[in-house]
Amino acid sequence: MNYDEALEYIHGTHKLGSKLGLQNISALLNIMGSPQKHLKFIHVAGTNGKGSTTAMIASILQEQGYKVGMYTSPYIEDFRERIQINGQYIEKEKLAEIVSRIKIMIQQMVEQGFNHPTEFEIITALAFQYYYEQKCDYVVLEVGLGGRLDATNVIETPLVSVITSISMDHMEYLGNTIQEIAYEKCGIIKKNGTVVVYPKQDHEALEVIKQVSKEKNAKVLIADSSRVSVLSDTLEGLVFDYKPYGNLELPLIGEHQVFNAVTAVTVVEVLKQYCGISITQDSIKKGLKKVCWPGRMEVLSTNPTFIIDGAHNIAGIRALKKSILKYLQGMRIILIMGMLQDKEYRKCIAEIAPIADLMIATMPVSNRALSGERLGELASRYCHNVKVENDYRTAIDTALKRVEKDKAILCCGSLYLVGSVRQYFRSIYSK
Repeated sequence: MNYDEALEYIHGTHKLGSKLGLQNISALLNIMGSPQKHLKFIHVAGTNGKGSTTAMIASILQEQGYKVGMYTSPYIEDFRERIQINGQYIEKEKLAEIVSRIKIMIQQMVEQGFNHPTEFEIITALAFQYYYEQKCDYVVLEVGLGGRLDATNVIETPLVSVITSISMDHMEYLGNTIQEIAYEKCGIIKKNGTVVVYPKQDHEALEVIKQVSKEKNAKVLIADSSRVSVLSDTLEGLVFDYKPYGNLELPLIGEHQVFNAVTAVTVVEVLKQYCGISITQDSIKKGLKKVCWPGRMEVLSTNPTFIIDGAHNIAGIRALKKSILKYLQGMRIILIMGMLQDKEYRKCIAEIAPIADLMIATMPVSNRALSGERLGELASRYCHNVKVENDYRTAIDTALKRVEKDKAILCCGSLYLVGSVRQYFRSIYSK
């Protein structure tokens, strides 16, 4: 297979849906020789912030000189973003070659009576094989969905399990209460392991984390936000004092990123203290300063101000709204929004639409997209000026025509939308 054929094969399994459970991925990896058993993992679950926390941990370890695999989802523009080593995407030829081998093993697996692996299971197996062949020192592994039955949870006890902010999302899979969702996330906590927890965790979620950890005899470390003092918080990024590290710089936007950073640093402290891994304070400082996590409160342009954010659940939208009201104080907002219909779009629209001077309802490129008409209809209850443009390119063009000196453009909702908008905007506009 070439690269395009390999991607077509992977995406062709999308129709199999998302089947939670470890039987299939275990069977596939066994046939492959269990590459995951030769790797050392930091396993990251959570509702919000798990991607940026993953990126921070990987950046710090890379700065120390280690060869670091980073596995994330979904991608923003390029599928290969999901599988990286030291910030470099997997090579197209290498991806095609490994997928060609995996395809033969999947045929064997199906002949043995197992179900055909899902899209996510194939991608996870591909990543494990790649990291193994490339002899990664460490792999920072982001959970796809939930934790307990997620394909990534096929790994044995990781060096550290990490649980970022937990809130309501993916209820059709994970449960309808914060406790049920937390229980699924806690599936990555392994017997006699160590778990690091986001400092501003929901109280009910934290109780579940503590209970599961107690049952598994796992050590719980809650990141300490009391050592934090934010010194500068602008659209340029964050500077905060974190004892005993002194001033730390972060090129990400939004106060919540400080707490994600504190979580990442706590993970590094655990790796040093309990795993004997050498990581200097200098590597922590430089790693945080260099971290890159596109599509999350990302400033694409300052003239005009154009910000994109993949907030797609109510907790993410609330954090975004807080940031926008802070950073763009006194500016009128042109809001471009597109959502998937299996998200809590009503709550998200009700929360963010009132801040818009003009709201443009559009659609992500997905068969799960909520129509622009439906989004616009709901938004009109909260915003006096709503326009519907189902094509995201037309939505951007419309916003750019309407923007003036006292206005800023904000695009939010599905990451499927944000990725498309990011690509299109950069093709027509230079920062």
